[in-house]
Amino acid sequence: MPKVAIVTGASRGIGREIAKNLAVKGIKVIANYNKSEENAKKLKETLKNEGIEIDIFKADVSRREECKELVKYTLKKYNNIDILINNAGISEYKLFTEESDEDWNRVINTNLYSAFVMSQEVIPNMIHNKSGCIINISSIWGQVGASLEVIYSVSKAGMNGLTKALAKELGPSNIRVNSIAPGIIDTDMNKHISEIELKELEKDIPLEKIGLPEDISRCVNWLVDDMYTTGQIIGINGGWE
Repeated sequence: MPKVAIVTGASRGIGREIAKNLAVKGIKVIANYNKSEENAKKLKETLKNEGIEIDIFKADVSRREECKELVKYTLKKYNNIDILINNAGISEYKLFTEESDEDWNRVINTNLYSAFVMSQEVIPNMIHNKSGCIINISSIWGQVGASLEVIYSVSKAGMNGLTKALAKELGPSNIRVNSIAPGIIDTDMNKHISEIELKELEKDIPLEKIGLPEDISRCVNWLVDDMYTTGQIIGINGGWE
């Protein structure tokens, strides 16, 4: 039987690439989106033209009830969930002293709370099957912190903590939990970085280039297939630290 994967925030950027590559591997993919319906439909249509079927499902994963509906839909259609990719995320670029409670709640709920809830909702099925793979898409900023992105950095650091603790708790059930911490990746989330700033950043990266979504999706593919890696924060950053 083909494996089944839920990918949150799958309508663009890293999530889109992950969903596409998993589907190409023959995995049944439920590509979650919230506001970017047009992008999600384009992904579905693009893959359909290649003879590959995926599901798209609208849900705000910062809300538990909508997470429940996403998981309920998946189990009703496929009766199983093998893989969860917690990718949904937003950033907030401003001075810490200008951050509001609303900023905090929006970023933490979208980036960290969603991973907490989605993991809670899929784990019973994984425990029942004595098998599962959860991959959290974190960030280098969750490891070293970023000026003007304090809340984002906190959310990703929290995701790394969730990864390490949950891996220990779920190991006896043969459920692997890992985190991928990308460096600077060429996605819409980093569009606030100017061309000049990117060129300066490239000088600090040993491989002297910005990463691509494909670099992250290749690591996801490996973690899905690997059977003995868990509790790890894997930096995909061109050697930049």
